[in-house]
Amino acid sequence: MIAPAQIFLAANSIAMLCWAALAICLFAPRLQLWIPRFTGFVVPVLFAVVYIACIGKGFAESRDGGFGSIGGVRALFGNDSALVAGWLHYLAFDLFVGTWIVRRGIRERLNPVLLLLCLPFTFLFGPVGFLLYWVERTVFARRSAGESA
Repeated sequence: MIAPAQIFLAANSIAMLCWAALAICLFAPRLQLWIPRFTGFVVPVLFAVVYIACIGKGFAESRDGGFGSIGGVRALFGNDSALVAGWLHYLAFDLFVGTWIVRRGIRERLNPVLLLLCLPFTFLFGPVGFLLYWVERTVFARRSAGESA
């Protein structure tokens, strides 16, 4: 198996390219068809496959690790394979959510600059970016409803 540090570096590079592509597709309508398919399906599936291998190796190598207590989680993530699996988990889900934000925002015709603001927060602080999107969506929807009345 590839060393956990190499997986970590490769996954980070792939994720950064995907986040950059998502940002670009907000302003490039021709790319809005295929980039979200890649960032919202292909890459998360790839990360999931590697995750399975890493978490399996992590559990096999960690004697005291598990998800039943905070101490068990700490012990599990003391193993590099399990730690990389946890990182892949974050990368895959945050990228999936970021892609969902872009798709939905485009469909709802939200301002691309506002959507762009959500992306780094989703990448770095997952739930914060998700919340920011919902706040923007709520404000935009209310403002649009008021303007059309």
